[in-house]
Amino acid sequence: MPGREKRMIMGKQKKMSEIIIQIDGKEVKAAEGMTILEAAQSADIFIPTLCHREKLEPYGACRICTVEAEVRGWTKFVAACLYPVEQDLVVRTRSEKVDKIRKTILEFLLAHAPYSPQLQDLAQEYGADKDRFEKESSFCILCGLCVRYCAEVKKKNAVGFVECGARREISFIPEIASKECNSCKECFPLCPTSYLQAAFVLTESLAFPTDSSPTALKK
Repeated sequence: MPGREKRMIMGKQKKMSEIIIQIDGKEVKAAEGMTILEAAQSADIFIPTLCHREKLEPYGACRICTVEAEVRGWTKFVAACLYPVEQDLVVRTRSEKVDKIRKTILEFLLAHAPYSPQLQDLAQEYGADKDRFEKESSFCILCGLCVRYCAEVKKKNAVGFVECGARREISFIPEIASKECNSCKECFPLCPTSYLQAAFVLTESLAFPTDSSPTALKK
């Protein structure tokens, strides 16, 4: 196939897959398959996130990226990191209802991690009351960044979720973490609350082999 003809076909395919959506009154070009968050980021429109990272699969745990999405007169509140763009989509990233949802989410998260600088900054932006809910002080907001990064990027599975429901938490797997984590620690900067570092130090002190342990002496 001649180069010019091939470029024309590719151009038509690209045009067909291009979707025009509206975000905060601004027309945004988005490729089919993109999420609202990706489309907004491509247009330099800010949507807050806590559990999202470009290298990782969308997760939608924190819901702080909730936006108002309207299609042909129907409005709903969706997680921007998960919801795919579609024709005639109108998105509002800030509205009275969106801000109220984010405020409530932040107040709940602050009950678990009241000293997180990232949460404190967002709380100031949305007027969230850090004392609204009784403190649980788990210091982990279950964003899953560490678990997913270790599994999806590093392929090590040295940290994972344990328990379920209200008792759910993250935990390092000593048998894997003792061999892999000291030379890595790439997940540490991802943690929005710094809980991960504390969990690792605790696991290291309680469960990792030491020079005097039977495991270490056998080496």
